[in-house]
Amino acid sequence: MLYLLSRSWAKMELWCSAFLALMITLLILLNVATRSLGAALFWVDELAIYTMVWMTFFGASAAMHYRTSVSITLLTDAVPLAVKAIIEKVVDLIVFAFAIAVVWFCWRWFSPLELARAGFDTVAFQGATFNFIYAEPTSTLGVPKYLFWLVMWFFAFGAVLHSAMHLFSNPVREADQ
Repeated sequence: MLYLLSRSWAKMELWCSAFLALMITLLILLNVATRSLGAALFWVDELAIYTMVWMTFFGASAAMHYRTSVSITLLTDAVPLAVKAIIEKVVDLIVFAFAIAVVWFCWRWFSPLELARAGFDTVAFQGATFNFIYAEPTSTLGVPKYLFWLVMWFFAFGAVLHSAMHLFSNPVREADQ
């Protein structure tokens, strides 16, 4: 069950990454065209950057599911299979701990309970917490930056899901699917 959920989420992440890669290409082409016509749209640069950030986080999370993240296998290639399996489970545990830490940091950063306690009034929230996450606008788009930072929640969910799947799954069964 956990494997199927992880696989479905990873497929959605890859689809989103591919769509965002297409959007980056189109935004850059729009930027080139408008600059060559002498009517540059400065917000396109910023939107392309945020689009690339979202694409990267979705791709990184999906890479956790497929175990295609960059890794150094010098040690695991040199030890017997039993030791390799232990090392991989320790790495899975570390990745899971990292994913839980990302969730905790997102919770601290976005402070959803404190925002609710303030009645979703961002000014009251800022005064009570000195957290200005909901007040900072983007430079050229003029929308709140927290909308772009929401990708951290998607990444955190995917990272917890994929790392938990690896941590609690049987490596032989996983290889068969």
